[in-house]
Amino acid sequence: MSDAPAATGQAAVDQLLEVLDLAQTGEMAFRGMSPPVGPQRVYGGQVAGQALVAAGRTVDPERAVHSLHGYFVRPGDPTEPIAYQVENVRDGRSFSVRRSVALQHDKPIFFMSASFQRQEEGLDHHAPVPPDVPGPDDVPTMADRLARYPERLGIWGQIPRPIDVRYVGEPGWVRPGDRPAEPHQRVWMRIDGKLPDDPLLHACALTYASDLTLLDSVLSVHGEVWGPGGVVGASLDHALWFHRSFRADEWFLYDCWSPSASGARGLATGRMFTTDGRHIASAVQEGLLRRVGE
Repeated sequence: MSDAPAATGQAAVDQLLEVLDLAQTGEMAFRGMSPPVGPQRVYGGQVAGQALVAAGRTVDPERAVHSLHGYFVRPGDPTEPIAYQVENVRDGRSFSVRRSVALQHDKPIFFMSASFQRQEEGLDHHAPVPPDVPGPDDVPTMADRLARYPERLGIWGQIPRPIDVRYVGEPGWVRPGDRPAEPHQRVWMRIDGKLPDDPLLHACALTYASDLTLLDSVLSVHGEVWGPGGVVGASLDHALWFHRSFRADEWFLYDCWSPSASGARGLATGRMFTTDGRHIASAVQEGLLRRVGE
């Protein structure tokens, strides 16, 4: 593995765009690759984002994705290509529904249903943004936080970071005992560079980002951390609803909390708000969480 530092900024964003730019191998078939440097398993947000790319490329561009629901069924191998098979479930007058299956070695590792809608007008309301949350320029950067925990860096110091992530509270990768229990985990995020104007690409980038910190809100309730002396986990499913137009390369607040944890599983939910208080998306995820020793 290279000792070069992790790519950040536009260089990392360009690598993300390459990951999301699937090769078309058939009328409803696509192939995706993983970054050359990454964790031992394919990152869940990557496979969900790629599955949405595949589904979206088979839908009329006038119809925007408004929801997706997926299940992670096997760990993905980042050294192998991922094949995506898309099924046209329905094209109606207002909605299009697709099923997108990610396969490796002819076995599904993830499957997702996504629904797309033509633009319509209707009722409009949303809950207010959480009050008294400091802005992204008023909380530490990822580099600031990582500098305090060099032993926690490991491979994360070499994986490209296309998303600027700024935790309002303590993240889940600090040392055991360093994290106070908090009912909410709040994180500012944005793609750390410029994205093209394609709305589907912004939805896929937001899907990619939505898996980064959501499950950590389960640990936050207990002041727990990831890794030795804490918890290991894996995403079991993921659901995302897109409410309003947005740009993933502009700041949004990811406000996450956990309503329940039991049976070695934790449920997490989150809302995403723009800096001017618009509620752009909501997410729900359940994950497997198991304690590990030092």
